[in-house]
Amino acid sequence: MTFSDIFKSSFISNINTFSILDILLALGLSFVLGLFIFIIYKKTYQGVMYSDSFGVSLIAMAMITSLVIIAVTSNVVLSLGMVGALSIVRFRTAIKEPMDIAYLFWAIAVGIVLGAGLIPLAVIGSVIIGVIIVLFSTRKIGDTPYILVVSCDNRNCEMLANKIIKTYAKKSVLKSKTASKLGIELTYEVRIKDGNTDFINILSEAEGIGNASLVTYNGEYMS
Repeated sequence: MTFSDIFKSSFISNINTFSILDILLALGLSFVLGLFIFIIYKKTYQGVMYSDSFGVSLIAMAMITSLVIIAVTSNVVLSLGMVGALSIVRFRTAIKEPMDIAYLFWAIAVGIVLGAGLIPLAVIGSVIIGVIIVLFSTRKIGDTPYILVVSCDNRNCEMLANKIIKTYAKKSVLKSKTASKLGIELTYEVRIKDGNTDFINILSEAEGIGNASLVTYNGEYMS
């Protein structure tokens, strides 16, 4: 192989198939829209522990996906190889919040659309999605659910606890009941009237009730 053969290589010739301006434009827009997704995520986050790394990963996801799509759309053979390579990738990170999946898919979709050159679709679609998420996240939909744990000495105390809970809670559902020689432990899902938690004091002061604990419920049992 001579020096001139290197420049005749198909690998080197592939450099000319990409427009530097298109690459910079796609990556720049994917960064801007990824940053927009990150801001919406940070503004509307309602989970237990906020993670900056996840927010940054949304920006990276949009840019990386855009880069991959640009490469795939330029070469059919490369697209087949890319599909095979990505099919063996396994992600082990647990997604705790359902909305996190939506944000990940949103970032990937933005990268795909920008990589395909559909800039208006990516920009307009992201703005509409962002506005909808902000509107729904700022509105209270239903009452906040709580988990109530009550410890009772005997059956009579259990009936008293049930009576107090039904009187002060807007809605209550018994989730679990544990009975032992030491007493009875009850776990309820409750909806509180007007956010008033004073009935917990009434429960704890009732005769035969050892303690009463109230925690918010967000799908992970406790928070």
